[in-house]
Amino acid sequence: MEKKSKKIVGNGLLFAAVLGLTLYAVFRGQDLGDIADAIRDCDGRWLLPAVGCVLAFIGGEAVIIRLLLRSCGLRMGRGRCFLVSSAGFFFSAVTPSAGGGQPMQVYFLRRENVPVPVSAVTLMAVTITYKLVLVLTGLFMVLFRLDALRARFGEMMFLFWLGLGLTVGFVALLLVLVFHPSLARAAMDGGHRLLEKLRILRRSGARREKLLAAMERYHETAGFFKSHMGLMALVLAVTFVQRFALFTVPWLVYRGFGLTGHGWADVAMTQAMISVAADMLPLPGGMGVTEGLFLTVFEPVFGALTLPAMVLSRGAEFYCRLLLSAAFTAVAAAVLGRHRDRDEREVGPR
Repeated sequence: MEKKSKKIVGNGLLFAAVLGLTLYAVFRGQDLGDIADAIRDCDGRWLLPAVGCVLAFIGGEAVIIRLLLRSCGLRMGRGRCFLVSSAGFFFSAVTPSAGGGQPMQVYFLRRENVPVPVSAVTLMAVTITYKLVLVLTGLFMVLFRLDALRARFGEMMFLFWLGLGLTVGFVALLLVLVFHPSLARAAMDGGHRLLEKLRILRRSGARREKLLAAMERYHETAGFFKSHMGLMALVLAVTFVQRFALFTVPWLVYRGFGLTGHGWADVAMTQAMISVAADMLPLPGGMGVTEGLFLTVFEPVFGALTLPAMVLSRGAEFYCRLLLSAAFTAVAAAVLGRHRDRDEREVGPR
């Protein structure tokens, strides 16, 4: 318990430190009064749909979780799936490399009587499709819009290549774990033995058994994917809608400032490329890098309004999402697993 508390405090301090450095870097030397005046000039009627996009983003994962649970013979209410989704986004946002999201989702699903093997398969499917959308979008830009991509990123282009490479590698690793379990098991076993031989790890049969058990879960995921190909295609489609709902936020801000000339596709794809570059970096919510890239990549779009646009766009798509998901996570802690209505809300066989 003490170790867990120290980890929570450590993550909180890291988040606060990165946030502080980000705010300092972004606003250093800027006239805050001018920024505030520009923000006030933005038409708020375009900002309300931006909040709706944030809720649609969280709700998209809730839809996916519900679909996958139903395919496993379990049922869970839409509201409770939304709370589980919110918890995942909150803990992903405040932990390095988004490492805290899925463990907390497993915890909340377990409180709703979802077996850990089922939640593991469900969340593995969510992770693969979530990252796969970024990979496909990034590859589309490389194949068909590379010149425009280079023009927007300029000297920061290396961050795009780094982010795309890390995301492709991560998805490839997951696919190997899922669809080639024997290869993954052999690699894991060999790597484990090597680390023990080099005395980096102490010899432990129990650790090896746990790793092999984890490999077996990946094997179960492969069986699920192969027997639910139609469902996985639907999940991928929903994930595209989910992710591009969030990528739409800068375009809404763009229209809120009364700007024209750049269509939804141009602005949304530009935001998608920022996500490709920053998604895999080991920073809570990609803070710092995302803001810096926005100021560089969107300067040809927003011009003199780039900094106020970044404040509004990032404020909606990340900080508003953080606050909303934090509130819903608090509700999840109070609601999930307690006082369930057996007829309507309890997870169980259909």
